[in-house]
Amino acid sequence: MTVHRETQPSLLVQAARREPTSRPPVWFMRQAGRSLPEYREIRAGTGMLEACRTPDLVTEITLQPVRRHHVDAAIFFSDIVVPLAAVGIDVELVAGVGPVVAEPFRTRADLNRLPELTPDAVPYITEAVRQLVAALGDTPLIGFAGAPFTLASYLVEGGPSRHHEHTKALMYGDPQLWHDLCARLAQISGAFLQVQVEAGASAVQLFDSWVGALPLSTYQAQVQEHSAVALAMVREQVPTIHFGVGTAELLRAMGDAGADVVGVDYRLSLTEATRRLGPRYAVQGNLDPALLFAPWEVVEREVRRIVTEGRTAPGHIFNLGHGVLPSTDPDVLTRVVELVRSLDT
Repeated sequence: MTVHRETQPSLLVQAARREPTSRPPVWFMRQAGRSLPEYREIRAGTGMLEACRTPDLVTEITLQPVRRHHVDAAIFFSDIVVPLAAVGIDVELVAGVGPVVAEPFRTRADLNRLPELTPDAVPYITEAVRQLVAALGDTPLIGFAGAPFTLASYLVEGGPSRHHEHTKALMYGDPQLWHDLCARLAQISGAFLQVQVEAGASAVQLFDSWVGALPLSTYQAQVQEHSAVALAMVREQVPTIHFGVGTAELLRAMGDAGADVVGVDYRLSLTEATRRLGPRYAVQGNLDPALLFAPWEVVEREVRRIVTEGRTAPGHIFNLGHGVLPSTDPDVLTRVVELVRSLDT
């Protein structure tokens, strides 16, 4: 049963739906964890996957940046490989490396190791979302999942990769196997989002970490339809955000996959992104996370510039152009939120 808890749409939902807002809502990718001392304290001695499967811990970690920074939305604390582990993939999150898959996917026989994801495989996700919805009150919760291409890349490479050589070899060398793999991953991604929406999430973000490694033509032929399937499983219920890194040339195609909001990384201005996207999409972004280490006058100038550029878009959600870096001073993030919230039109 879906939890309906808002009588009035939140600022985040309004911006995502391209409705007028007095200022952009603000939240940060990777705001839950990493840079917060309270996060490091509560995570001490607990592995990442274990943390993601513990509803009380997920709830507390997700709430920490909302309490500290007063952001306009919470992002569900999880990891991109949680649904893969839930369907039985042997994956380990190695500190300083990332997800490592014990047996990489390379043949058609490997598809047998990838069943559909059903809600009963992730009861801890349902419980955590319900706890968060109750605790957040009027603050919306954004659900989270990895996109099919990025999940496929981890499975095929066996872990993070700079060049994606095995992934591209499969894409171009056996396109039917590639499509069959991504079709299964689209169901897993979409079902993972659906579980969060049914439990009460107000919006979702589909995160495609590695898709910027592809040219536009390959994205359209080999990736777009699978992201579209994942997004279609929830987009009639809540607004959808689609974000990737290094995706300046893919923005319109990522929007065409079914997003309401297209995330823009820090390499492209919101003005140019809006020109490329046209009037059908809101934008999210896009302060360079590294600029948070600059003197405050530089940060303030850039925040004001981005808010001004965002006003030319059909809708704007203020965010970083990628995730919060681990050594970021949390007080700077709080000041950025305060500044954005002060910039009412």
